[in-house]
Amino acid sequence: MKGSGLANGADTRAQGAKARSRDHEGLTRDELLAAYRLMLLSRKIDDKEILLKNQQKAFFQISGAGHEAILVAAGLQLRAGEDWLFPYYRDRALCLTIGVTPLEMFLASVGSVDDPANAGRQMPSHWGHRRFNMPSKSSCVGTQCLHAVGCAEAGLIYARVTAIEDRETRYRSDEITYVSIGDGGTSEGEFWESLSTACVRKLPVVYLVEDNGYAISVPVDVQTPGGDISRVVEGYPGLRVFRCDGTDFIASYRTMREAVTHARERNGPVLVHATVTRPYSHSFSDDERLYKTPGEREAEARRDPLRRMQQFFKTEGLATDQDLADMLASVDREVNQAADEALRAPKPDPATASDFVFSPDTDPSSADFATEPQPQGKPDTMVTAINSTLKDEMARNPRIVIFGQDVADASNVEALPLVAGKGGVFKVTHGLQRLYGDSRVFNSPLAEANIVGRAVGMALRGLKPVVEIQFFDYIWPAFMQIRDELAMMRYRSGNHWACPVVIRVPIGGYLRGGAPYHSQSAVAIFAHTPGLRIVLPSNAQDAAGLLRTAIRCDDPVLFCEHKHLYRQTYNKGAYPGPDYMIPFGKAAVPRDGSDIVVVTWGALVQRSLLAAQQAERQGISVAVVDLRTIIPYDWETIAAYTKKTSRVIVVHEDQLTAGFGAEIAARISQDLFEYLDAPVTRVAALDCPVAYAPDLEDAILPGSADVLKAIKSLAAY
Repeated sequence: MKGSGLANGADTRAQGAKARSRDHEGLTRDELLAAYRLMLLSRKIDDKEILLKNQQKAFFQISGAGHEAILVAAGLQLRAGEDWLFPYYRDRALCLTIGVTPLEMFLASVGSVDDPANAGRQMPSHWGHRRFNMPSKSSCVGTQCLHAVGCAEAGLIYARVTAIEDRETRYRSDEITYVSIGDGGTSEGEFWESLSTACVRKLPVVYLVEDNGYAISVPVDVQTPGGDISRVVEGYPGLRVFRCDGTDFIASYRTMREAVTHARERNGPVLVHATVTRPYSHSFSDDERLYKTPGEREAEARRDPLRRMQQFFKTEGLATDQDLADMLASVDREVNQAADEALRAPKPDPATASDFVFSPDTDPSSADFATEPQPQGKPDTMVTAINSTLKDEMARNPRIVIFGQDVADASNVEALPLVAGKGGVFKVTHGLQRLYGDSRVFNSPLAEANIVGRAVGMALRGLKPVVEIQFFDYIWPAFMQIRDELAMMRYRSGNHWACPVVIRVPIGGYLRGGAPYHSQSAVAIFAHTPGLRIVLPSNAQDAAGLLRTAIRCDDPVLFCEHKHLYRQTYNKGAYPGPDYMIPFGKAAVPRDGSDIVVVTWGALVQRSLLAAQQAERQGISVAVVDLRTIIPYDWETIAAYTKKTSRVIVVHEDQLTAGFGAEIAARISQDLFEYLDAPVTRVAALDCPVAYAPDLEDAILPGSADVLKAIKSLAAY
């Protein structure tokens, strides 16, 4: 039985044929029995999975035991396929209530390619289902809270941005976003960041905190002040807080009905703190007997929601022992049948192991993204080129939203007639809010995970977030969201979900005074993130063409904008027009040569060109290859110039050790060794942070003199 039918209960109630009790929250006997059956079904699926794990037919198990009452109660209030759901791994009973089948759950357990959550790529109980608006869940605790906030924001954006043609099919005026989390997960920063944004923006989000008293082995009083999360958050302005005994189905049903109604009526976010039990260990890999006393376990057993529901039926005279025995037999048959069917289901083909790292349908390195420039106006800076590209793309695609720290002209729109407007620290987004309104261009809190996590939630609903991290040096709080959520979404869901977000970020040094926290260039760390494309243009025209490709492609892109290059005169270019694109993975060759090739990118392109010019005066012919994109990089051009020159220098601004130049050098040595007349040479920064004093910065970062020295040394080899 699906949750949507239970939630409405219209057919049953209209008949008026069933006995009611004022103590049962308006639920009929049949509805109460149906709710109990879902609770029992959830528990029995847990038990069967444990058996399959013991038989080595399943490979991981984590249960929702003890949480069933509050979860069925929550599911009965949700509208399957209309509301948006971000459940966590204990939410089996909720998923059953909204319509996920036992077979689908067992398909996940056995790792079948037919699993609608992840096609065998993610652990079971990491819920996801396209039909029920349930995006794929990762194993990271708490990250889903920011996705839920972004998802709820997307509904409001669809409601307000009338230029989106199909917007009425993408939201409902009374939709809510449900997100659940364990008591342990409330210690994560993303939970608190999400609460702040949900309250500030008055979003229709329902938080369910399922407090079973333990985060694996750590009791709640060790991690939560006072051991009570609802007491901690009840002072949040705009947040309605409910508490209930989550092992009592009737109390849970009443509480969730009130909470969901509050959010549906657009009164702001709600948090329900439900105390539950965890009669099984944290997961199959855990043994709770190592840290829970026998007394604790006995007390939990007395509060088991199944036991309490059985006693309720007997006390109220709603079911006999035989009724419950018959139901148990029916559930056992259903569970065994589903498990047997799942065991016969096909497994993933090993040949597909690397499928869906990137979009299988849109290839940004293809000829589809190669267009000719149509220059407009006089040459201008990279800042102007990026700003013009954003303006044109926002006009073309009303689903684009831009947000980040300081990116708006003014947070308070009433100030716009009175101020010039901020538009970012480097003025890259200046004027966009005035053109497109504060539903599409707005400021975020000073919280990088908040920016990227909300962008994930928006992208899951079909918006195109182009967000800004103010400085590359401060991107690290968002790294989990980038690596484990943004870049992983398509792969782990088996291509059911994707997050084609563009993250714009100023990067690099050479500005004097940047010091250790405004001068980093650690792109190699992100290059080791499967599913993320990385772009680093060196001039204005390339910035425009590559940014347009980033926006129009269907993958997440880290678009690095070198701060030193923003307003240089040597890299100016006329704006190449509103349709100009450059394919990813296609290098530029700003200088040809026959003796040595320098492979580089970003701010080192100009410095390498200067070094090549100086080398030419000494009779050394040097080609310079500007990669333009790091993931993917243009191996064909690298290979061609390696074969042509037989001498290669890789130049980059990042530290020498484990910089991306090491990857290029290693591949050349492995695949093209027979073409080399000298070792592949690297020129890079010292293995230390970039210091504040100009003399120290000059010593740390590579310059044209360092490149020239390497050229002369390699030529003499």
